[in-house]
Amino acid sequence: MSTSNQHQFRYTQTPSKVLHLRNLPWECSEEELIELCNPFGKIVNTKCNVGANRNQAFVEFVDLNQAISMVSYYASSSEPAQVRGKTVYIQYSNRHEIVNNKSPGDIPGNVLLVTIEGVEAGDVSIDVIHLVFSAFGFVHKIATFEKTAGFQALIQFTDAETASSAREALDGRSIPRYLLPDHVGSCNLRISYSAHRDLNIKFQSNRSRDYTNPMLPVNHSAMEGAAQPTIGPDGKRREPESNVLLASIENMQYAVTVDVINTVFSAFGTIQKIAMFEKNGQTQALIQYPDVVTAAAAREALEGHCIYDGGYCFQ
Repeated sequence: MSTSNQHQFRYTQTPSKVLHLRNLPWECSEEELIELCNPFGKIVNTKCNVGANRNQAFVEFVDLNQAISMVSYYASSSEPAQVRGKTVYIQYSNRHEIVNNKSPGDIPGNVLLVTIEGVEAGDVSIDVIHLVFSAFGFVHKIATFEKTAGFQALIQFTDAETASSAREALDGRSIPRYLLPDHVGSCNLRISYSAHRDLNIKFQSNRSRDYTNPMLPVNHSAMEGAAQPTIGPDGKRREPESNVLLASIENMQYAVTVDVINTVFSAFGTIQKIAMFEKNGQTQALIQYPDVVTAAAAREALEGHCIYDGGYCFQ
């Protein structure tokens, strides 16, 4: 069969947003596949090194038209698709999505893999990540990094039950706008389970944090002023100080608004941002001050007290 007929055969298959690539070089990486396919659209999943010779792969586009665009281009081009100088044969797959059986993403575990979409490294600090996820339980460790999927974080909880609660509540949601830099419009959280069970954090930095080991060496050049957990005189773990307070409002008789929160907390200093939300039927608020000292003063004065006599207690 001639080359042109092979192209025509592949082109006339039933289109799918999953493409089957053959004749790839040995141990072709995900990065190489994405580099080949990126000009035609966004890649949402890959499956590499398939087949007895490990020279095949599957690539899934976010949209069917993007896959059609790639197949159509190489079906009519005089220049074949190539990776490392090898001609790659492209055809539609008979599957409509990639299911990586080796992926632990749907197997519950105590470590979550979080992809923060719409941001770059540095847009979301490790302290903000800790603040968001610690609302569901004690966070043991966090490690952040960049991959082809984007800015990601591994977040270790005590057990799978706590991790599952966080995933169920946050997957597909966005970090509150008030906690993001002004230039970031929105960022969605895409959360799956990781195969890791215990993260190996070698030092505290703005990229990794071990909240269970206050004696871990600190990489001062990478801390960017982030506060670390400490042990109090009674031997118990003390919460790390932050310029952002999480206030839970109890015994409410009437609605508490952002203006009310601002009036109460601004008595201690300038408030930069306020975010209010409901969690487990309880009203909570995030209050951001310019510095840790001001936030600590507000917490010491208000914790356990009431906004008005008879109700609205802060915890």
